[in-house]
Amino acid sequence: MKKLLNVEHAIKIAHKLKQKGKSIVLAGGCFDILHIGHVLFLKAAKREGDALFLLLESDENIIKRKGKGRPVNALENRAIILSAIESVDYIIPLVGVTKDGEYDRLMVKIKPDVIAMTQGDPQIRQRARQAKLVGAKLKLVINKVENKSTTALISQIRN
Repeated sequence: MKKLLNVEHAIKIAHKLKQKGKSIVLAGGCFDILHIGHVLFLKAAKREGDALFLLLESDENIIKRKGKGRPVNALENRAIILSAIESVDYIIPLVGVTKDGEYDRLMVKIKPDVIAMTQGDPQIRQRARQAKLVGAKLKLVINKVENKSTTALISQIRN
């Protein structure tokens, strides 16, 4: 799977792209059960630059954020599914990355030109801080697609 990179390889590729004058878009998330909101977000994010790097949250981080029963799909499965999305160029699994400082160091090393987000994302303050830290633009690339979330899908399936 050529799109799946460890952190060190991602940093090397980002550096090579920058040397060629290419722009890097960075996006992130859980992407537990892929839905239309995810696909629209990834397409919109890709339009903001030459290469889209996707930071994929670890199973451990998702459990901490979302609680018991999540993720539905393990990290490896989520990575395989996301690698099939044309607009995603590279996927970086965030195994072991749990603290703000670790995310910040990763941002500094990748040096994205754009950090893509969805309007209304609860992480907007953190991403704005990171964008300022690395000199990137923070772009709200789409509005949240109402009633289209992994949590809503799980609820719908259970009912």
